[in-house]
Amino acid sequence: MVSQNEIAVEQHPLGFFLPENTRLLMLGSFPPPRSRWSMNFYYPNIQNDMWRILGLLFFSDKDYFLEAPRKFSEAKCKEFCRAVGLGIGDTGMAVVRQKGNASDKFLEIVQPIDLSAVLREIPHCNAIVVTGQKAMDTLLAVISKQVSIREPEVGGFTSFIYDNRELKLYRMPSSSRAYPKPLQEKAAVYQQMFEQLGMLPKKDEK
Repeated sequence: MVSQNEIAVEQHPLGFFLPENTRLLMLGSFPPPRSRWSMNFYYPNIQNDMWRILGLLFFSDKDYFLEAPRKFSEAKCKEFCRAVGLGIGDTGMAVVRQKGNASDKFLEIVQPIDLSAVLREIPHCNAIVVTGQKAMDTLLAVISKQVSIREPEVGGFTSFIYDNRELKLYRMPSSSRAYPKPLQEKAAVYQQMFEQLGMLPKKDEK
């Protein structure tokens, strides 16, 4: 008999977005249900603040990536990632939504990221940022099969060596509205990471 969980396994709907110049790999857990998408790209839910955080930091405009009041611009988001060297993906390749919603709390990851395969595609990447606890737990389980690693605090990073490459693992606040922090406070934490990695434009370049 086929179990309900086997029937409900959902494959990742997006491939990794990995520009050739990727310096930072951003990993979440898994996209929300398609009914919540405003574009065919990562962080598509209009209620998620990731693109507002990036707009605020890189363009001094939280609405920079909007092309309509309830729609992000896929083209602008991809152009930005290519320009700054930001790769994006998720830690879950196949999941079961135990409650049928976007909550990480009820997300069971049945197939995790193949980190070695992803890193081979981005030889210039020297940092990974994780944007939620589910994603962090999943990634740590993958990394720990090869090397011992300490979980970074929110806003901080841990250095480690994986596949003979020295990497930094950052833990940033969730960009979900479910994480009860104002946009400006979240952006301030992300700003520290981008400054440490030398990715933010100078003030006169914004």
